[in-house]
This record gives sequence, structure tokens and C-alpha cells, in this order.
Amino acid sequence: MTTVAHLLADSLEAHDVDQIYCVPGESYVGLTSVLSARNTIKMVVCRHEAGAGFSAVADGRLRARSGVCMVSRGPGLSNAMVAIHSAFHDATPLIILVGQVERKDFGRGALQEQNYSRLLSDITKLVIEVNEPEQASEAIARAFHVAESGTQGPVAVILPEDIFDEETDAELNQPRPRALSGPRPQDLDRLADMLAKSERPLIVVGGALLADSVYDKSALSDLTKLAETWMLPVNPTHRRPQLFDARHPNYGGYMGIRVPPALISEMKRADLMVSIGERITDSVSQSYTFPEAPQPQLPLVHVWPDPNEIGRVFRPTLGISCSPHEVIKGLLARGAPADAAKRTDWVAGLHARHRALLEKKWEPTPDGINFAAIVCEVDKHLADDAVITTDAGNFGSYVHRYIGFKQTQTFLSSIVGAMGSGMPMAVAATLRRPGQQVVCFIGDGGALMMGNEIATACQYGGAPIMIISDNSMYGTIGMHSYVRYPERKFMDAMKLTNPDFAAWGRAFGCEGITIRDEADIAPGIAAAFAVRTKPVVVHCLTSAIQMSAWRRYAGEQML
Repeated sequence: MTTVAHLLADSLEAHDVDQIYCVPGESYVGLTSVLSARNTIKMVVCRHEAGAGFSAVADGRLRARSGVCMVSRGPGLSNAMVAIHSAFHDATPLIILVGQVERKDFGRGALQEQNYSRLLSDITKLVIEVNEPEQASEAIARAFHVAESGTQGPVAVILPEDIFDEETDAELNQPRPRALSGPRPQDLDRLADMLAKSERPLIVVGGALLADSVYDKSALSDLTKLAETWMLPVNPTHRRPQLFDARHPNYGGYMGIRVPPALISEMKRADLMVSIGERITDSVSQSYTFPEAPQPQLPLVHVWPDPNEIGRVFRPTLGISCSPHEVIKGLLARGAPADAAKRTDWVAGLHARHRALLEKKWEPTPDGINFAAIVCEVDKHLADDAVITTDAGNFGSYVHRYIGFKQTQTFLSSIVGAMGSGMPMAVAATLRRPGQQVVCFIGDGGALMMGNEIATACQYGGAPIMIISDNSMYGTIGMHSYVRYPERKFMDAMKLTNPDFAAWGRAFGCEGITIRDEADIAPGIAAAFAVRTKPVVVHCLTSAIQMSAWRRYAGEQML
């Protein structure tokens, strides 16, 4: 016989869990006491449940297993829901262990009691309530299996406070083999034929291929080989820039949100779109206009590991439900068409437009530093294996415009655009990959929303570099107001009053650096990268007039 808490610890260890992010709570202290006594799984204590959740989401992207987060009932889970929402929309595997009231109090409205099956029904793949000791290990095994299968995502396991000390003789439920489906030969034949006949194809690659690359490191090199031998342009999608080297001649442009006119106009000349591992959201499809929903304006091949996703929004010409990497390997095995070189000019034209946009040039701004100058300087210092994170905000557009990402680098962000994700993800990266460069780009809004997790980095020996763009406003929302209602002033609704972020960072024990003008940029960024043993906060006083990497305000509406 053993207790449920010990059986849960055994089950987590069996699933290769070596660290869990949490904010301690009384509803699961029965489990944390066992984990602390064993000291085989590191518990990373965070400052906010959303921070713990985002850290676990990032951890799930950095290794071939789900990230794990523990939160207490009621308010604890409610705080973490933004991270669960992000994992669900980003198709990222996450296990969230949630405390619950004692079983004898179910339905009484006890302190912090909630019906989690209802609360989480729209942002999880599954909610498993463990109300019997014999189901504890089985629940963990099922949670990992569901989270990591098909369209990956979050699974919640609900654990009543009184169950941890219950005794059970239930066996340890071992991890379930990851089931992968392969493409049908006839579908590969049809895809190969469509590509052979196409003169202007677009190969759009996204998150499910990124997930494959975590399990099999050859996935991205195989993608490069396919692009080169079949003469295909590769277009990484929204916040997946590391899927293809930005300076490779077959890089066809970044298929992010609001692709610049010079590039999207050329992309729209395509005669075939092949989406390999991309869900095709509104961000990627330019608000469902390319491809058009529900009937695309060009032949569409949709490769995704879950048949429920294919055809849900768009009617594909061909749908292939399987691992994206398996499709790439299948095409490589068939060999390129003899006339693949006919696409040389098409690929070169897309790449030329992309390289023109990647060029490091910008206009000075009178009200602060154009953040482009900061990002371009940071790019000079990035290692080939650097981890880059961004929070949500228009400042991220500079990162995607000016940094030429490599397949050997890692990019982490909330695909759904949740503010507060940048610093917790950077913390996870520094703990999962100690010694590697980790750089977090974040706005002044996000810095005070979840930047406090830099304290977690200090506590556990992480050393991320935090680049804060301080334009004293919620810049993205200001842009939307300006674009939608150009005749109206809006600054009063967007204005922020900020601290001295360098001093704020030093209060945590970080190095603090302030960049006030362009003359400060080179020495300030060099100093930041020279620090290796503790976190660095770089406070950049940036322009509000330059609203993004592509737009700036005109007139007096922002006053």
C-alpha cells in the first residue's frame, strides 16, 4: 500500500517530469510535502499563477514532454487561466494539477470551490477529476497522453485536498506510447503531383512541425532539404520564425500578422498553398483573406495531426491528417521533379522582397528611441543557440522584422497574444537550458504585468536579459484606436506612468541599464550581454510616435 501523494509522485517521475512550476497552495500541500521530501522533482516557486502557467507552457515547448504546473483551487486556477487559454490556442501540451475542496464538501459552495469541468471546458482538451484513490496514476497517464496527442494542448487534473493521504494498492500506470499517424501513399502521390505541376507554390510551416522537431531533431533539416531539392519557398508562420533560416535563399517571407503589402502582394500570386503543420488561424490567414474562408481562392493542402482541425474552417483541396514531418520525409523519399528549377525565379523573387524588409534601416523619432535601433543592436550579439522570447505588443514587430532567426535558435511567445508571457517563458528557458543566452523583449505594460517573475530567475540562478520598450503607453491598443477612429484623440485611455525600470531591476538583484538615446545603444547592449551570472534589465526609453516596425502616427490624435 502507498498513499495517493506518493503514487502521484511516482507517476510524474515515470513521465520524465523533472520540474514543476507552482505557487504553493493549501489545497495540494499533501502533494508538495511528498515532492519536497523526495527532492527528485524540482518545484519552481513562482510569484503569480499566470507566471507559473506561462513558464510551464514554455517548458513544454523546450522538451519532448508536457510542461507541468500546480495551482490551488479557485483564485489560484483563475489566475492561471490566461496561460491555459494560451496553451489551448497555441496547441502546446500542458498538464495543470489543480487543488480542490475536500470530497465531503462537494456541492456546498465551500471556500474557493468551483466546478472545474464547467470552468475549463472551453480552454482545455480534457478535465479529469480524481475522486477515487485508485484513479490517481491512471489520471496522470491519461492526461499526458491526451495533452501530447493530435492537436496538442492543456489537460487539467483536479485533485481534492483530502485524497493525498488516502492509501491505495493501485499499480503505477506507465506512460502510454505516443501514437503517430502517417500519410496515406495515395495522398503523398497526389501532393507530389500537385507540387510538381505548380509554378508558384507557397509552403507555409507552423507549430505542429515545431512540435515534431522537439521529438526529432532532423525535422527542420529535412524541411531545408525539401526546400532545396524541390525548389520551394518556405514561409514560417506567426511567431514561429525559427522554423527556417531567414537568410536561406529559399526563405519566402514571414507569414505573420499583417504581412507588409510589398510581400503579401507577391505571395498572393501563388498557384498552390501547402500548409505543413500550421493550424491556419486568422493571424496567419490575414484575417481569413489569404487563404479566404471558407473557400480558399487557390488550391490548399492542409497537413495537421488531427483530422478534426482539417476542414473545420477552410475547405482544403487535399487534407492529410498526420505528423507534418512524415509528409516531408515522404516527399523526400519520392524525389524532386525533374523540372523543379522552373520555380527558381519565383523563389528568388519572394526571397528578395523578404530580404529588403529584413534590411536594418529605420527613421529617427523625436520623442524617444526608435525601437528598431535597439533590436538591430541586440541581433549583433545573439548566439546561434540563443533563446528569444517576446511578450505581447507592437514592439514584437521589430523583433520579427529585424532579427534573422536561425533554425538553431529558439523563439518563445504566446501565439494567441497574451500579455505577461514573455518573462515567465524566459525564466523557464534559463532553467531548462542553463548557460545559454536568453533574451526577453517586453513592453512597459507587460513588464509590470508579469515581469515580477524575474524574481524567480534570481531565486533559481537564471540569468535572462530583459529588454523593456518603455513608450509610456499601451501601444498596440493605441494603434488600433488610431486606425479605427483616426479623427479621435485617444492618449488619455492608453497612457502609462512607469518606474525607473533599471532601478526596479536592481531592487530584485539584477543588473540595471538605462538607454536614453541612440548614443547609449551600442555600449548599453554590449554591457547587458557581458553579464553572465545574474539577470539584466535594460530600460529603453522608446518612441510612442513609431507605433510599430511598419507604422507611425501622423497628426495630433494621440495627444
